[in-house]
This record gives sequence, structure tokens and C-alpha cells, in this order.
Amino acid sequence: MTLSTRKYFKLAQDYVMITFGLLCYAFGFTAFILPEKIVIGSVTGLSSLIHFWLGWNVAITYYAINIILLCIAFHSVGKQFVLRTVIGASIATVMIGILQPMFPTPIIEQQTFMNVILGAVLCGFGLGIVFTHNGSTGGTDIIAAMVAKYSTVSFGRTMMYCDVLIICSSWLLFHSIDKIVYGLIFMVIYSVAADRVINNTRQSVQFHIISKKWREIADNIIQEAHRGCTILDGTGWYTKDPVKIVMVMCRKHESVNIFRIIKETDREAIITQSNVNGVYGTGFDELKVRIHNKKDHTEQ
Repeated sequence: MTLSTRKYFKLAQDYVMITFGLLCYAFGFTAFILPEKIVIGSVTGLSSLIHFWLGWNVAITYYAINIILLCIAFHSVGKQFVLRTVIGASIATVMIGILQPMFPTPIIEQQTFMNVILGAVLCGFGLGIVFTHNGSTGGTDIIAAMVAKYSTVSFGRTMMYCDVLIICSSWLLFHSIDKIVYGLIFMVIYSVAADRVINNTRQSVQFHIISKKWREIADNIIQEAHRGCTILDGTGWYTKDPVKIVMVMCRKHESVNIFRIIKETDREAIITQSNVNGVYGTGFDELKVRIHNKKDHTEQ
């Protein structure tokens, strides 16, 4: 498979998974949350709030708000973010528009708390898949990106403020503390579910292997597991002899294959395995941080 073919295959795979994730999100929202008349955070919650107030279509309102926010924040968030958000918002709009008429009442009737839990898990699971495959649904992400660029308020804190404000706004329509509490419960469960999906797909492990056959182990890992190795120098303090340590980093789901390769090469090898919070660089995740312009700092 050539580099360009592999690139397009990966892109197609990402969009298939993004579509699946948005389907889960739309199903959780339209089948469990919207029929209960619970306002959640983000633009989805703002759209449902307008729907309950003025009767406007949720899907169209959701899409219109996202487009307006993107037009305002175009220069702040960048072309790539705009493109990903337009695609994600378009797919989500279609999904919500199709599914909403199918669920005039919640799937589990007279079980509001259960509907909130199931809806939050499905929405969080779907959003986690979208983020894992470099997708975007826009919403309060756009506002947070603008605020983070021009102030010291963090991205996550801005999103939390916006979501809580939208949820609490439901008091103006329903005058119900219960609905606000349900909205806040949704926000917590939804965030945890999304984080679990994102962290599980990106979780990595690190191996340290001490063996006299360190060359063979390193070669076999590179050839069979297609993972790079780093050779470290050490000293066995009991024998005072120099030793070589093979260091390998891989995805968690690849660890069984690494163990198999090591044991097939040297059954007497000493192995340590540890979880790492993140591995960034070639073959792993891209490090996404905002790089400040040195010129701006010197001017200040």
C-alpha cells in the first residue's frame, strides 16, 4: 500500500468512525434526553432550549448556531478546525433531524434518571469516538477556543462555564430545580464517558527489557511488532557487570505481542511494564499545544 493510498484509507476510516460516533451521540440525545425536556450543555443544549421556547427545529437550530459561531471565530480557530467542525456539525444535524421524529417519548417511560444516565453514556461514548478520530462537533469548543486565544482562562474552564450557564438557563422555561440537577448529572457522566473512550484508545505502555540477547529482541520487535527500540546502558549492581536495557513504547493493546516476542527470543529476560499517560511523536499521538510567538513576548 503506497503512502497516498494509506493516507486516504486512514482518512476514510476516520470519517466512518466519526459518523458512527455522531450516530451514537444523536441517538442518546434524541431517544433519552430530548423527550424528557432536559437541557444539557453545549450548542445541543442551547438548541433544545430554543426548541422548547419557540418550537424551532432542534437540528436546524443546532447547525445555524454552529455556522454563526464559526463565522465569528474563523480567524481565531483556523481553517482546519472550521472544516472539521462543518463536516461534524453537518453529519450531526442530519442524524438528529432523522432520529428526533422517531422518539416523541423517551424509550424508558417514567424513568427520568435512567434516561439521563443512558443518554449521557451514549453521548459521551459517541463524542469520545469523534475526538479520537480527529473530528469536531463545534459548539462551546468554538467559544472556548476564542476565549483561550485572547485571555488566560483555560479551554476546559470556559467550556464548563458555558455548559453550566446553558443548563441553568432551563429555569427560565421550566422553573424546575430537578431539570437543572438532571442536566448537571448528564454533564458529569457524559464527560467521564468521553474521557474513558479517549484515554483507553490512547493509553500506552513502556517496557524495559534486560537480556543477554538484547540485539535479537530489539530486531524482532522492530520486524514483527513494527515498534522502535532504544538501547540503554546499565550496570547490574549484584555482579557489577555492564548490561544493555531495551526500552520499548507501544499501545496497550500491542503489549501481548511484545511479551510473546520477548519470551520466544529469551525466556530468561527480565521485563518491566508500566503504564504511561501519553506518548507523543512519530508513531503515536500528535502533540497539540499552542506555540506562543516569541515576537509577541518581546514586545510585551
